[in-house]
Amino acid sequence: MQTIKSHEIRLASRPTGIPTRANFAIVQNTLDSPKDQEVVVRNLFMSVDPYMRGRMNEGRSYIPPFELDKPLSGSAVGEVVDSRAKDFKVGDVVTSSLGWREYFVAPATELHAVRRDVQPLSVYLGVLGMTGMTAWAGLNLVDVKAGDVVFISGAAGAVGNVAGQLAKLRGCRVIGSAGSEDKLRFLRNECGFDVALNYRIAPIAGQLQIAVPEGIDVYFDNVGGETLEAALGALRLHGRIIACGGISGYNNDKPEPGPSNLFNITTKRLTMKGLIVGDSLDRRAEFEREVGGHWREGRVKSKETVVEGIDQAVGAFLGLFQGKNIGKMVVRLG
Repeated sequence: MQTIKSHEIRLASRPTGIPTRANFAIVQNTLDSPKDQEVVVRNLFMSVDPYMRGRMNEGRSYIPPFELDKPLSGSAVGEVVDSRAKDFKVGDVVTSSLGWREYFVAPATELHAVRRDVQPLSVYLGVLGMTGMTAWAGLNLVDVKAGDVVFISGAAGAVGNVAGQLAKLRGCRVIGSAGSEDKLRFLRNECGFDVALNYRIAPIAGQLQIAVPEGIDVYFDNVGGETLEAALGALRLHGRIIACGGISGYNNDKPEPGPSNLFNITTKRLTMKGLIVGDSLDRRAEFEREVGGHWREGRVKSKETVVEGIDQAVGAFLGLFQGKNIGKMVVRLG
């Protein structure tokens, strides 16, 4: 194999509060030759996601933390450039969890083959990837069905916009919150949301009372904090909460106190379920058939914010916490 030099992003230090560029380092290394049943991949696109912030802290939660002075990891889609495994040949397109690098060598068992004729290939990181599967799994988690009134926070993000589109396909009324007029137009005009609320102009609790005075049945939580409290107030009897994320608190030095109205879970007999997409990987083929069919037929749209070059990957990640993305944030490497 020809010698391949590759740049990768490493965690240089653990952030305190909001990460800075000083917490990361870009390093060049030389790849080892592949061994039997190993594959060499050139990444074309890599994903940056809010959950990665938690992995930068010391201590394990539901997923191991990133190691200092080691390359970060995350979803990526790439092209096979060399193979010692019978299941993959040069030119195949694969997804992996080995993002944040230009090239890598890995066992064939760590790769998932996808179709090259699906364009753009970055859709495998969004609607047809783990973020799309997170949205799909969340709706299934609490049996979202026709007639439900569904409120989604962080609705213009990678998970939120897909959750809203899929809920509409199920016959739901969908309300979303986001932080800019561009994002509200995206939700209404491209994703088909019935109502889009700007959390920056007024408290969400009051906006929900006006938009849905009858209340909501389901809250898809990507934000936590004040928005969770607002949803607890708006949920009707026997409402359901999909606890997917809490980006409003990811950079806090100390945990914030819980919602003041948490007792509504008792009085309204609410159901709140935590969502980790990894628990649904055994249903990946089902997800790919259902959501892939919707995407191919144009019933679900894909929206991306694309940043060019591995040297811009850290900036793309930091941009997630500044609201710079509409839809899925991806970094083009190829």
